[in-house]
Amino acid sequence: AALATRFGASSGTVRRALDELAADHLVERRQGSGTFVATHAAPRQSFRFLRLVPDDDDSTFTRELLSCHRMRATAHIARSLNLRTSEPVIEIRRLLRRRDRPVVLDELWLPERHFDGLNAEVLEGHTGALYALFEAQFGVHMVRAEEKLRAVAATRETARLLCVAEREPLLSVERVAFTYGDRPVELRRGLYCTASDHYRNDLN
Repeated sequence: AALATRFGASSGTVRRALDELAADHLVERRQGSGTFVATHAAPRQSFRFLRLVPDDDDSTFTRELLSCHRMRATAHIARSLNLRTSEPVIEIRRLLRRRDRPVVLDELWLPERHFDGLNAEVLEGHTGALYALFEAQFGVHMVRAEEKLRAVAATRETARLLCVAEREPLLSVERVAFTYGDRPVELRRGLYCTASDHYRNDLN
């Protein structure tokens, strides 16, 4: 009722708008409490864009930061994030493990202008989801993503980090995440081991 009054719209219009926002995961409904802006700090949102699912029931990940440093955007990074070539970006590399077994090698690139002050110390001091940190400390909300999937062979370095044989097949998932206004603010490439996991996507 308050929203309908504030925006001069009917209650039905407001309900339909909230339904669409909920379908896009921009708001979440909590029974008995109301409707709230969705954040990646919420347990159900923590791994919203990570679709690697274990074949068993253990979905718990631990994270190991490999590196975090400033670099100049390559042509591919600049094109993906609508930046100028050589504009400063922050590169983060980390391993995701399940039961001490590495399953994902994550590499991501962020425009420095949106994440000023992000460094290894900040990342090491944060125990929750990465997107929750981006929201709380930098005011950047990831609201949707586009992905490209392909099969690749493990390089020598990748094989060492993921504890697999060199040239073993891996699933490469390249993702561009967008914030409000459909602005790209993250390019990420994940190399997934699928020996005991699978990639799942729910299609509506």
